[in-house]
Amino acid sequence: MQTPRRFLPSIALLSAFEAAARTASFTAAARELSLTQSAISRQIRLLEAQLGVELFSRERQTVRLTPAGEAYARDIRDALRRISAASLNLRANPRGGTLNLAILPTFGTRWLAPRLPDFLARHPGITVNLATRLVEFDFRLDTMDAAIHFGSPTWSGAEHLRLMAEDVAPMASPAFAAARLGDPAKAASEVDVAHLREMPLLHVVSRPDAWERWFAAHGISAEGVTGMLFDQFATVAAAAMSGLGVALLPTFLVARELERGELVLLGGKPQPSHERYHLVWPPDRAAYPPLVAFRDWIGDAAKA
Repeated sequence: MQTPRRFLPSIALLSAFEAAARTASFTAAARELSLTQSAISRQIRLLEAQLGVELFSRERQTVRLTPAGEAYARDIRDALRRISAASLNLRANPRGGTLNLAILPTFGTRWLAPRLPDFLARHPGITVNLATRLVEFDFRLDTMDAAIHFGSPTWSGAEHLRLMAEDVAPMASPAFAAARLGDPAKAASEVDVAHLREMPLLHVVSRPDAWERWFAAHGISAEGVTGMLFDQFATVAAAAMSGLGVALLPTFLVARELERGELVLLGGKPQPSHERYHLVWPPDRAAYPPLVAFRDWIGDAAKA
């Protein structure tokens, strides 16, 4: 069913309203949109007349969103953002074929980015846009076509493809290991796991129970495990290399640092994580050709 025209305000009216709602000022909105204050005021009056709803309360020299205006502003802001993203994607790739992919930052830079040229060479008509996301989000409210997620595939309403597991191990700088243990050669392979409980431990916010799981797997109580918190693996790895403590890191994400000797393994062999990486997507994008191509490619790449 076609939406009646009176319920489809022009982009100019909506842009004026969104700017005024966000800045709480007709004057600031006018400056942002290179219009006059009276032009903004007139456009918002036209929008209110078209909708039959008062969006702003006008009190002397100030304006304030009404409750209806606040709710409308949230929806309009999201709609304008989606229109802007769609227009930018089309401009970047006029033939279509844009894939908007949410990635975990360190996984994206260390594993995915070096492999993307192969995908793009196989599919030259597809443009891939990457955006980092540290936590789960709602596909209904975001412009992403898919996301790479670590953990259990629990996103509500999303479909998923299992990609890969990982091995994790305690790591620290050689200087830290030498200072704490006195023997760097021993530190690389023979450290008593229980000894790690006495060291400063570094944590990643997205995996708050990682150390507890590690100690439990070795039959050691993890009660009272504390330490510095970091938002992603790149920063916690840098902290470990700087000698701030011991980090529990996926070995494939820091392979270069281990090879160069900037990090050393502590406490024996790496252990497999309980969870995996997944590619997740909303059901309504399942048949989207760029996603289908990427899904097939990354599934093979993860097995290599």
